[in-house]
Amino acid sequence: MTGDLRTWRERGLGRLVLDRPWALNALTHAMIGELLEVLVAWRDDDGVTGVVIEGSGDKAFSAGGDIQGLWQHGERGDHAFGRAFWRDEYRLDRVIARYPKPFVALMDGIVMGGGVGVSAHGSHRIVTERSVVAMPEVSIGFLPDVGGTWILSRAPGRLGEYLAMTATRLGPADAIDAGFADRFMPSGALRETVRRLETHGTSAVDCLARTPPAGVLGPNLDEINEAFSEPDGPAIVARLERSSSPWAREAVGAIRRHSPLSVACALEAVRAARRLADLESCLAMEFRFAWRATQQTDFLEGIRAAIIDRDRRPRWRHARLEEVSPAEVAALFAHLGDEELDLEGDATR
Repeated sequence: MTGDLRTWRERGLGRLVLDRPWALNALTHAMIGELLEVLVAWRDDDGVTGVVIEGSGDKAFSAGGDIQGLWQHGERGDHAFGRAFWRDEYRLDRVIARYPKPFVALMDGIVMGGGVGVSAHGSHRIVTERSVVAMPEVSIGFLPDVGGTWILSRAPGRLGEYLAMTATRLGPADAIDAGFADRFMPSGALRETVRRLETHGTSAVDCLARTPPAGVLGPNLDEINEAFSEPDGPAIVARLERSSSPWAREAVGAIRRHSPLSVACALEAVRAARRLADLESCLAMEFRFAWRATQQTDFLEGIRAAIIDRDRRPRWRHARLEEVSPAEVAALFAHLGDEELDLEGDATR
């Protein structure tokens, strides 16, 4: 074990704690491998009746993957590192989604990107008053992954397109409405929830769940559905720019800040996912983009601007969304042949 993941068994529960609080519990490749190994072992262990996963500290469940490590390897031309990282991460997400035992995620604090992957596919997903849930990948030149396209494509109306293209952060009520979580409870009740899980099983979650404070998306849902039902990205932006509402101005401002290539790909991915039959198909689609990410997208530049140099001035490949061609987007989702995602790797057997 690396020391960044704590695992133990207690009264029939398998306990997992992501333990990198100084990095907002960002997932390293080693942590992903350890999670896979432990979850597969517990899956086949009759002495484990369920699993609880949480983050260390009071700021984050997990802010995502260790993108600094991905940048370091990508900048050196080591593209195989990222491909192996994403392959194992997506295998982990699939194991969680198909877990035959209760998988309870305590989504307290920041839950973004890879953090969504190891929580929102579980059977019981709990948010608190401190939860901030998002798929912010377009802000760093990537696209919603870890099965996020599956969740976004099943969100009400055109909410999925809106969240994918703007990277909007969600509070607890909106996260539940969008399909990232099931239940809300005060953060102070989480310890009691775990205690009752040990003795009463998952009925404890329903017993302690409460009604969350009202979200903020509701009043804008009609406008979201109208604008984000336009046929393509430029048409969506044009529709938003014609609106006089403060919400529309904020939405178009967010889209313009993010990588135009990633925004176009995120829109395509969510709409394609809506036509796909299952999570596995969505993960395969996301992997095609990820496989090419460190060479053919804005990903490395986005990380540089946000995390490495922190100048917040990314030099995207395109100046505007209108410059991205459908052919460029299609090329990033092209079939990978022998490199297609294999979800039946050794760790999941």
